[in-house]
Amino acid sequence: MIYTVTWNPSLDLFLTVDGLQQGHTNRALSEEYKPGGKGINVSIVLKQMGIESVALGFLAGFTGRQIEESLRRTGIRTDFIMLPQGNSRINVKLKNLEGTEINGVGPAVLKEALALFFSRLEKMEAGDYLVLGGSVPAGMDQDIYLQVLRLAAKRGVPVIVDTSGDTLRSVLPEHPFLVKPNHHELGELFGVELTTREEVGPYAHRLIELGARNVIVSLGGQGAVYVSDSGQVYETAAPEGRLVNAVGAGDSMVAGFLTGLVRGETSKQAFYRAVATRSATAFSQDFATIEQVEELLSRY
Repeated sequence: MIYTVTWNPSLDLFLTVDGLQQGHTNRALSEEYKPGGKGINVSIVLKQMGIESVALGFLAGFTGRQIEESLRRTGIRTDFIMLPQGNSRINVKLKNLEGTEINGVGPAVLKEALALFFSRLEKMEAGDYLVLGGSVPAGMDQDIYLQVLRLAAKRGVPVIVDTSGDTLRSVLPEHPFLVKPNHHELGELFGVELTTREEVGPYAHRLIELGARNVIVSLGGQGAVYVSDSGQVYETAAPEGRLVNAVGAGDSMVAGFLTGLVRGETSKQAFYRAVATRSATAFSQDFATIEQVEELLSRY
């Protein structure tokens, strides 16, 4: 089984606004609510690919109930912990103003709830995968990633970590199965600017030297680079297509790679599937479908 963790889930409100004017009343042309968060996005795309997963994390209040109900309607298994106070956050994303969004804060997670969360992880066993990503809510230990990685290691469960900055650096000695920074995040980690696949390669190798077992670095429209601790190195340009929506594209890459692994594909095949899944999401209004992914894979 694949378990995905979203520490701080959100109910994402997508608005289309024609020319946002500061200081004036702006009326939306359209609106749509979707459950959001890195782990949740991975679970949604896995479901699109026909792969089962269990979504874990913390929910609160009426927004939390809406998030869980929405996921269950799509057939995604959930095992969230409902917090006694607060509400899960609402994130506002302006669809036609690329990169413009307002993210809520979300509820605090108390120690009692965290203990329940770790009891959920005790269900994991060898052969499972665990996906961690996103921001850490208020009240939670800042070393929570390390705690979870160490527990998973004891249970023989590979962990995919999708984070950046100091958190990414801190998890590397725990040998995460996969880390997936984009080229901006990788550059920030080492204090350099990276713009090409050729420039990315040596720094991806440094993540391996620091402890990661597999590294995928996304460069958006320029494709991606893959490096493993067994010496495998692959790179590819992105399939041609028109960028429509970048929301969830990175999470789709994680889901694509996992889909390949679960299906018994080689690491090279899983890498190409990851890039195709990312692109399929970026080229559509919603998350990638299996038909879109297979069409893009046929181009390789």
